[in-house]
Amino acid sequence: MFVQKNRLRKEKDIKMVFSKGKSTYDSICGIKWKKNGLEDTRFAIVIGTKVHKRAVRRNRLKRQYRDTLKSLLPHLPHDIDVLLLVRKEALDLTAIERKERLTSVFRKAKLLKEEKA
Repeated sequence: MFVQKNRLRKEKDIKMVFSKGKSTYDSICGIKWKKNGLEDTRFAIVIGTKVHKRAVRRNRLKRQYRDTLKSLLPHLPHDIDVLLLVRKEALDLTAIERKERLTSVFRKAKLLKEEKA
């Protein structure tokens, strides 16, 4: 689970990102993001019932994506709200494939700072 400061929880904030945010998509997942004017990056993960009808599967996928986002957090800007939108095909991905796909979406959006080797 994310620490409190990294959670995007209020419905009005989520609706604001949906309506006025920029978006970048992949065939598996996509992001919508918007500057928030705060010092923290906040996330919400959206997985609808079209992905899987059982809440257990959707919640497991959310936990897996949260873990992946935690590893990318130090390389993201500190003033954005991000909605992660996940499609059905994400159920079949391994952890490595999930991280690669998410990294490519953030790179495509030009939000990911380059990692130093």
